[in-house]
Amino acid sequence: MSETPRTLVVIPARMAASRLPGKPLADIGGVPMIVHVWRRAMEAGIGPVVVAAAEAEIAWAVEQAGGHAVLTRPDHPSGSDRVFEALEALDPEGLVETVVNLQGDLPTLDPALVRAAIAPLANPAVDLATLAVEIVEERERTDPNVVKAILSVEGDSRIARALYFTRATAPSGEGPLYHHIGLYAWRRAALVRFVTLPPAPLERRERLEQLRALEAGMRIDAAIVDTVPLGVDTPSDLDRARAILAGQ
Repeated sequence: MSETPRTLVVIPARMAASRLPGKPLADIGGVPMIVHVWRRAMEAGIGPVVVAAAEAEIAWAVEQAGGHAVLTRPDHPSGSDRVFEALEALDPEGLVETVVNLQGDLPTLDPALVRAAIAPLANPAVDLATLAVEIVEERERTDPNVVKAILSVEGDSRIARALYFTRATAPSGEGPLYHHIGLYAWRRAALVRFVTLPPAPLERRERLEQLRALEAGMRIDAAIVDTVPLGVDTPSDLDRARAILAGQ
């Protein structure tokens, strides 16, 4: 980066995936999936976008499309660790203030969601921000693969404090449930602290990395949006993404 921005979008990507190996390079309309995600992030217009690649072939695909990639260690335990390595490599002086961690399997992502994710950081008390959407499909309320964000919603505010995240159906009683979207906007200091912490007990139990931040006392706020982006985890998801993008 010739000029250091205040906000940097980092897309961690690796070839190993249990249900869809090699998915960053999966062909969607003649373009690798990771390139589609990079393009969507660029369209958000919030700052430079870099792919933190675990393998050279991912970096090569991004650079061939005109993007920027950083080759990172292949053995990181999480995407957050990969994002942090890329950040330190690109900005060792610590000038970047906000880091957006964008998953590399969201090829149909609406760029507006990337912009929405940074809105909660307008509150200086917030350490990291994320997204949530109200659940409208009944099956999602009890699906453990749909992570629920338990939010403290005040009135008609579109930004709410996250109190917990769970795979269970929660909270109980009357009222909306919220589907968590795993896109994060970190204050740099919070990310630096997070990657030094060991996995927390509730994080291990729920298999949700963001609980490490909550257990450490960090504040997470969520912007409430209207749509859940399609995450590509299986061959059927890939077929859906191909159909969606073919129709655009």
